[in-house]
Amino acid sequence: MVLERPVSPNPYDLLPAAASFTVTSADVTEGQPLKDDQVAALGNTSPQLSWDSFDGAQSYTVTCFDPDAPTPSGFWHWVLVDLPADVTSLAPGAGAEGAELPGGAFMCRNDGGGHGYMGAAPPEGDQVHRYYFVVHAVTQDALGVDADASPAVVSFNLAFKTAGRAILHGTYQH
Repeated sequence: MVLERPVSPNPYDLLPAAASFTVTSADVTEGQPLKDDQVAALGNTSPQLSWDSFDGAQSYTVTCFDPDAPTPSGFWHWVLVDLPADVTSLAPGAGAEGAELPGGAFMCRNDGGGHGYMGAAPPEGDQVHRYYFVVHAVTQDALGVDADASPAVVSFNLAFKTAGRAILHGTYQH
């Protein structure tokens, strides 16, 4: 039995407008099911991501968000902040807890409580979930949060400090 709920809107349509740029991945195909590696119980590995350099970016923040989680606030799977502006790609597994990151980059806690990438893990029998991998071009070299910041606090800061967004989403159903 599949649990049916209304489909949540694309959360990025609800934010202040920002210029668009491109993010691609060897591991995530737009609108298609995630590979086993990106699923919590099967690989739990953050995907490879590459993006265009965004003119005016002082740093980048990378997030993974599931708006279809059965909560009023969705579920944050990954929050990586303060990537230096000259970084335009991440290798598979860059989101592993404790991974060495370039410059002053660090990971804030995800909604599972860890400080790294948490793979797709929707409830069994639930509807298809969307996983938005987003690269935010930030107008400052540091977002102004620390590793204990909640994803909501990071998002609040991004609402005022994002010049551009590159969005790629995959899906998963358990």
